[in-house]
Amino acid sequence: MTRIYNGFADLIGNTPLLELHNYRRNRNLEARILAKIEYFNPAGSVKDRIAWGVIKEAEEAGKIRPGDLLVDVTSGNTGIGLAAVAASRGYRTKFYLSDNISQDKVKLLRLFGAEIVTVKNEFFLDPEALDKITARVREENPTAFFTDQLANPANPHTHFETTGPEIWRDTEGAIDIFVTGVGTGGTVSGAGRFLRSRKADLKIVIAEPAVESLPTEENPYPDEIDGVHKVTEVPAEQLPRNFDTTIADEVISLNTADARAAAIALAREEGIFAGTSSGAILWVATQLAARAENAGKLIVAILPDTGERYLSALTEQAP
Repeated sequence: MTRIYNGFADLIGNTPLLELHNYRRNRNLEARILAKIEYFNPAGSVKDRIAWGVIKEAEEAGKIRPGDLLVDVTSGNTGIGLAAVAASRGYRTKFYLSDNISQDKVKLLRLFGAEIVTVKNEFFLDPEALDKITARVREENPTAFFTDQLANPANPHTHFETTGPEIWRDTEGAIDIFVTGVGTGGTVSGAGRFLRSRKADLKIVIAEPAVESLPTEENPYPDEIDGVHKVTEVPAEQLPRNFDTTIADEVISLNTADARAAAIALAREEGIFAGTSSGAILWVATQLAARAENAGKLIVAILPDTGERYLSALTEQAP
């Protein structure tokens, strides 16, 4: 029997887990890797989950109504998710984003009807950048609803209620290691907290960019890993407030070339075209799967979005 869905939100979640048999065999890896493919969400990324979670909570609390303006600071995917959900529910959107963001993401934001305000990437080198940009957004949009993806508790709560339970259900509790990155901090904090509540000895590992992939005053536009942020040796005020700094057992750094190489390998060996952040998380999962102490263990790696949002950069590196 066919099923007819009633709206955009009904299409979010229950994304598939795919075991990477070819990828594992080609590297003689000790552990199994399952990829949770989040580009199956309707607007193409894991951020569709929190976009709906934030908007749903605001609607239920009577904070917004159709026609209202929703605003936030975004590196692309949350904005795309918010813009798509907003379009389906009758809201307007406006986003502030760094001028180093993939143009593919910017085009998608505009396609969904969002207004864009660009901010120079070097601005975010300021330790107080998050507080300053938040203040600016609120001042310039006094009547808008600030969705506040970095600090809104609906973000990790959504992952606690959906992503974590899906992984637990689909692995039948067999997961040993959970690997993801930190953008807003919601996925690792929410899904990680749920999974740890079910399995106390679960290992949680975060992928973070190496120093050479980070902006500096001398080089404010390096070749970055879109949507994956550094969490070690970072002042607390520069971390997303939704990020639980106590949750990870290990943080592994990598450069952008490694992330892209992993994403390309995934496409060529498994037919899955995921983004650069997915490549970063897969690269870290690969390092873990190669360790002898992880032989026979089950690793779940989050693949946050589709590679089509990074097509130009990925095809430039592909031989």
